Amino acid sequence: MAFELKQVCFSYGDHRVIENLSFSILPGCFHAVLGPNGCGKTTLLDLLSDHIRPDSGEVFLNGNKLTSYGKRLLARYVASVPQEYQVNFPYTVREVVAMGRYPHQARFSHPTREDMQIVDKALEMCMADELAERFITELSGGEKQRVIFARAIAQQTSVLLLDEPCASLDVKHALGILNVASSQVRTKGVTVVAVMHDINLAARFADNLIFMKQGRKIVSGPARHSLDATIIREVFDVDSVVTTEKHLNVPQVVFLQ
Repeated sequence: MAFELKQVCFSYGDHRVIENLSFSILPGCFHAVLGPNGCGKTTLLDLLSDHIRPDSGEVFLNGNKLTSYGKRLLARYVASVPQEYQVNFPYTVREVVAMGRYPHQARFSHPTREDMQIVDKALEMCMADELAERFITELSGGEKQRVIFARAIAQQTSVLLLDEPCASLDVKHALGILNVASSQVRTKGVTVVAVMHDINLAARFADNLIFMKQGRKIVSGPARHSLDATIIREVFDVDSVVTTEKHLNVPQVVFLQ
């Protein structure tokens, strides 16, 4: 499913965060959103999920206004993994992941056998099956992040919005989560939009890099075309050298300061 933003602006009080943003997010691709702190990356995801609405301009999903979908219908198409997930009630991990099935169920109904098979498969894919019977309140930050990602996978949507999906993860689980996201793109045509801070991981996994600064899009495109030292300097104010990593044959950045 494709997004289109047309002249979107958004402010928190008097602070303008998104400034006249207009661009398309193509379907069936892995898009990584990159930029300095406070540039509007998370706000962009909140706009795409209809968690917040523009002060002006419009967001479209598959040619329809995002606001026309309604929360329950939109949840059948778009799943979000936030930076932080807080829950004080001691649900089990399996119960939390099963919440991803609610948009597909009739009201007041219980999960079916098929629902729970989907849940168990998502837990396995996200390397969280060993956590299934533990309480979500007992987990570390990284464990919890894998569980919330599994919930999004169980939701079986056409779009995955990921806000710093690797922030709390060790190397093994970060690579595992990104491989799962990439596999969803390749095998199911899912559209992934991920806010990321690790430019090298983004260049390895994403089909398209979107660089933002001060609420505006600076440039977007495949890493081979959009990732260079000039862009890194413009966006992050850091000197770098961009080389091609010989084992993966993808651009990688070495920072010089």
